[in-house]
Amino acid sequence: MKTTSLTLLYDASCPVCALEMDHLWERNAQGRLAFVDIADPSFEPAAWGATMAELQAQIHGVRPDGSHLVGLAALRQAYEAVGLGWVLGATAWPPLQPLANAAYRAFARHRQRISRAAAPLIAVVRHWRAHRVSQRMALCQNGACAHATRRQEGANS
Repeated sequence: MKTTSLTLLYDASCPVCALEMDHLWERNAQGRLAFVDIADPSFEPAAWGATMAELQAQIHGVRPDGSHLVGLAALRQAYEAVGLGWVLGATAWPPLQPLANAAYRAFARHRQRISRAAAPLIAVVRHWRAHRVSQRMALCQNGACAHATRRQEGANS
């Protein structure tokens, strides 16, 4: 049974943010993360116990008990949920945490400008990911994937 440990409230209208959520979604095989786009016209921030201004300022993660994690704390928890906790682990180290949090807040404040500047790189990464996914999908037919079958045959040899 899949248990969601964190719901990420993110802005899909921000290309860098959307790219990061795509990265986490791809690794969310255990279903520990849920994703909610705050840019969706039907999104109601009050239902999540926050204002739109708060949600636009930094990413929020909502735990099953309703408590919120904000900024890097939410991202650290999300990375931990998909088995990549080591990627952001150093940002929780007490000597680095204040600097890492300040850097994240600066990024969040300027994320749309950063997204515009990084647009060519974002396009390349999205194209590469789409190509990789299409290659994996081409290996799967009728509910079976050739790469999984090859791995099982190799294990049985």
